[in-house]
Amino acid sequence: MGKQEEQNQQKIERKKPRFLCLHGFRTNGQIMKTQIEKWPPSVLEKLDLVFVDAPFPANGKSDVEGIFDPPYYEWFQFNKEFTEYTNFDECLAYIEDYMVEHGPFDGLLGFSQGVALTKVPKINFLVIIGGAKLKEPSLAGKAYSCLIHCPSVHFLGETDFLKPYGTELLKSFVDPVVIHHPKGHTVPRLDDKGLPTMLNFVEGIQKAVTRNEE
Repeated sequence: MGKQEEQNQQKIERKKPRFLCLHGFRTNGQIMKTQIEKWPPSVLEKLDLVFVDAPFPANGKSDVEGIFDPPYYEWFQFNKEFTEYTNFDECLAYIEDYMVEHGPFDGLLGFSQGVALTKVPKINFLVIIGGAKLKEPSLAGKAYSCLIHCPSVHFLGETDFLKPYGTELLKSFVDPVVIHHPKGHTVPRLDDKGLPTMLNFVEGIQKAVTRNEE
């Protein structure tokens, strides 16, 4: 490959929207990577995905034991009612520091517990899988005090126990894109209905990133 071709290739690669991917509760970045790789190349080849482990070792049993190998991590801790959080601010700081050191990032992709951390600053795009609104009053007041304008796509599972809360979360966004799937609380495959929606979303933000670079 000649120098000019190499520079052109690098320029094309830079136009891929870069997402920091935040895994679910008591899993890890490699598990999240394995889950996302169920998506077809037509989506994945348009994105630059970076996977990171949460800062705290799992403080209990993981639901993926026997399916995926440890170690397992969690982003923060919470009570049974999901109304009190521990180490939430520390976790946000951890993510912000990671983004400064390894960025820049165009967006965040979060699954389950990772969705709660998508309110870090300077993010232009969001992919939310199995998400829910924060319930802790002071945090919710800050996170949802005004409508969220950045482009977002939300995956809602028909049998996901968090579906009612994920549906409620949609009200906090100006123009959310929604992909419904028949599964539960999981990173789903993209079916014939979801794939065109996801491709349209990804291609839209890819154009936006390209315009910003130019």
